Amino acid sequence: MKNKIFRFVIYLAIPLGAGFLSYLLTKDGIADFATVNQPPLTPPPIVFSIAWTILYALMGVSSWLVGTSPASDRMKKSALTVYGIQLAVNILWPVFFFNLKMYLPSFIWIIFLIVWVIIMIKEFGKISSLAAKLQLPYLIWLLFASYLNLGVYFLN
Repeated sequence: MKNKIFRFVIYLAIPLGAGFLSYLLTKDGIADFATVNQPPLTPPPIVFSIAWTILYALMGVSSWLVGTSPASDRMKKSALTVYGIQLAVNILWPVFFFNLKMYLPSFIWIIFLIVWVIIMIKEFGKISSLAAKLQLPYLIWLLFASYLNLGVYFLN
């Protein structure tokens, strides 16, 4: 039982740690974000923190469902590799957007991220439909974030 709980905590800690790393890398740039022109429907800053924490937790649960499934090691490795790639792509987007203020390249990067998330959802779905479904809020949030990103590009 302890081993199962430990594994769950590790799977959860990986994306939450990645999110925290992303925050540490971009906290000064995020503070500056309040000074740029923002598109309609931009939520208050606290919404971003809450949403991303939930989304990273869902990533952890999904990856745990995949990693501990009875699927073949090859299938799990493939799905978790895609998961790791999208997580790395995810960490870099806020650096481009908030720190470097490269709004158009950031938009292109978030589209790249969306593609990886769609691939991840498909790979997770081969192993666990629940794991795939738990990533749909992430995909929807990224589509919304891409709208915000493009809006900031056009308004600044």
